[in-house]
Parts: sequence; C-alpha cells; structure tokens
Amino acid sequence: MDSEKCPCCSGKLYSECCEPIIKGTARAETPEALMRSRYSAYAKAEIDHLLKSTAPSQRESIDRNEMRLWAERSKWLGLEILDAPTPAKDDTTGFVEFIARYTDRETPLEHHERAEFRKIKGEWYFYDGKLVRQKPYVRTTPKIERNAPCPCGSGKKYKKCCGR
Repeated sequence: MDSEKCPCCSGKLYSECCEPIIKGTARAETPEALMRSRYSAYAKAEIDHLLKSTAPSQRESIDRNEMRLWAERSKWLGLEILDAPTPAKDDTTGFVEFIARYTDRETPLEHHERAEFRKIKGEWYFYDGKLVRQKPYVRTTPKIERNAPCPCGSGKKYKKCCGR
C-alpha cells in the first residue's frame, strides 16, 4: 500500500503527499496543498478532513452524510490544477483554480472551480468556491453557406457533401 500514487495527480506517493495532511500529521503549507488534500479526501471518503479543512464559519451548511454518500458513490478520475499562485507569507487569502474529474452514477463529469482559501491562526482553510463557466464558442473561420461550393473541392454544394 506504501507504493500507492496520490489521487491528487501530483505524481507523488499518497503517503508522501496528501495522507499526512489528511491524517493531521502535517499542515498544508499552501492553498494548493490543501486543495490537493481535499480532492484526495473525496477520493478516499475522508469526510473528517473535509470538515476540519473547511473554515469554521462555513461548516454549518455542510451535510456530512450527503458528502459521504457523494464521495463514496463517485469514482474519482483526477485533479488538474490550472492556477495556484503561492501567497506571500503574510497573505491570509489564496486561490486555486482547478478541474476535478469524476464519474457519478457512471456519468463522466468535470467540476471547474476557483476556490478561495483563508489563513486563520496560521492554518489554511477552504472558504468558498465559485464555478468557472465554460467560455462561449467563438468561430475562427468564416461560416460556409449551405448552397456554397464545398471547400473540399468535390464540385458539389456544401449541403450535399461535407455539410451533411
């Protein structure tokens, strides 16, 4: 079991990455480290860590049983950190933008969030998260009209060739 890779996709062993933070033998030194441990806690249904790593002011809205059911029901596929600037030593707020991939009832899903972390009495806590909306599609090439000649060079109208 010591050779188990960490669910947070850091490439490190679980025992050297998130496990010490989850078990309380090490402190998350950055918001990114706490984010990674929270993802791993979901993957391993370590609900106590999820609750303890949430800012005290935010805990009352957490449904522990629902959190456990979701964590256990889901298959956790990976975590991608998109942006996680390391806060300065005196900063008390930090942010991590990430995509968590998982399946819920065999449906593949992605959770894209910008999470806010706050440092309270020298320790980082998850405070809040905002979903990151997908950017709208922007066409980079001109639209081909249905009755225009097909750009593939077949001599047919686009609607009768590649536009089907």
